[in-house]
Amino acid sequence: MDPPAASRQMPPVAGSPVVVLRDVAVVRDGRPLLQDVSWVVRTGERWVLLGPNGSGKTTLLRVAGMQLLPTRGTVEVLGERYGRTDARALRRRVAFVSQSVLRGLRPALPAHDVVLTGRYAALEPWWHGYDAQDHHRAQELLAGVGLPDVGERPFGVLSEGERQRVLLARALMGSPDLLLFDEPAAGLDLGAREQLVARLAALASDPTTPPLVLVTHHVEEIPPGTTHAALLSGGRMQAAGPIASVLTGAAVSTCFGVEVGLARRGGRWSVDGIRP
Repeated sequence: MDPPAASRQMPPVAGSPVVVLRDVAVVRDGRPLLQDVSWVVRTGERWVLLGPNGSGKTTLLRVAGMQLLPTRGTVEVLGERYGRTDARALRRRVAFVSQSVLRGLRPALPAHDVVLTGRYAALEPWWHGYDAQDHHRAQELLAGVGLPDVGERPFGVLSEGERQRVLLARALMGSPDLLLFDEPAAGLDLGAREQLVARLAALASDPTTPPLVLVTHHVEEIPPGTTHAALLSGGRMQAAGPIASVLTGAAVSTCFGVEVGLARRGGRWSVDGIRP
């Protein structure tokens, strides 16, 4: 079955806006989760969203992925305005990797089938039909994330790190025009985290990769090749722009409420001690 017309549109040209948020607010039960957020993501950019727990990072990512309609403001994704387009069709052009996706997949599904479901942003392979080319691509993507031999293994018996890499392959299965990652390294041990960061760095350095946005709490999880950063605190955008100008010790200290220094070595960021 072919995807709908909206999902067959050509991707935006280089440098054009892919996500545009204007004065966005999200209020739930009288509590503001996002307040007056304006933000633009363009083709060729690789973003990291940083902020403490409860700062609004996941909410912002869900708005950008057309999974959550804001209380106020306008949202345009891939040239379409949220509320004036078929969001279900548009979501097929946006790959979303999150713990909620992981929890929604049946543990008994073979890893190969998990990757296949990304073709139509589904949770079950029997919802759609797949041809030989789809199966070949799923196997190629598993090999590309360093897991060429796990295709027949149930998703639920894989390690946390392996599951995250399978989800990365799944995200690429539908040839998306936007990649959104919500804390993909959460819960991983050091080795698994480094393997995942390496895969994300390879994506970030590939000029054919669509715009990428990564949510994390930790600067150590920022892959080399990340071009832009945004700091969120209390539901507000504290700073956004080229990563070198945003990720300063002073700005991160203000955002997280603790005095820290930052270091950057070999393209990787780290906390360089707590300031007295």
